[in-house]
Amino acid sequence: MTTESYASTPGKRIPNNRLPLLVHRNAIPGGGVEAVKTCFKNNGWSNNWEYPGVYTYAHFHSTTHECLGCARGWMEFNLSIGPDGWTRLRVTAGDVIVMPAGVSHEDVGHSDDNIMCGGYPGGRDWDNIQPEFLSQDLYLQACKRIMALPIPDKDPVSGEALHHWLDAPSSTEGWNDWRDSLDRSS
Repeated sequence: MTTESYASTPGKRIPNNRLPLLVHRNAIPGGGVEAVKTCFKNNGWSNNWEYPGVYTYAHFHSTTHECLGCARGWMEFNLSIGPDGWTRLRVTAGDVIVMPAGVSHEDVGHSDDNIMCGGYPGGRDWDNIQPEFLSQDLYLQACKRIMALPIPDKDPVSGEALHHWLDAPSSTEGWNDWRDSLDRSS
């Protein structure tokens, strides 16, 4: 398994997160719905689902972090990460994305046989926020929920501590101004 790490900064009505988005390549060799869901459950990421793809519109979650495992086929995401605000990323069977709350994502293409599986630390319930429909007040409320979320105890694949998240700086470029603006709005 190899791990890719992607940083993000706050954008227009998309909070993103100071925690990096992780992509574990070939994390569950060969994939498979039961293998992916069992791996997630064994590592404390439950409230699992399986579906051909994910939502085909930009959305993020403010009540939980999320892991997305490609159980079969391939899928391409648009993710609110990267220097230009959006990055296209393809996952194939066996790959797992560990997505911090606040990162907007959407399905922009997938194979006919694609099945994705999802999970949430501690089985948390997820919300579905579409940035284009957020008022400033609702955006600020979502940001505060995201900032209050704990780092999960375990990585959904390895079962080890999420070192990429535990070692993330508490404030980075772009995040200080964002956090200050939230504080001023309280």
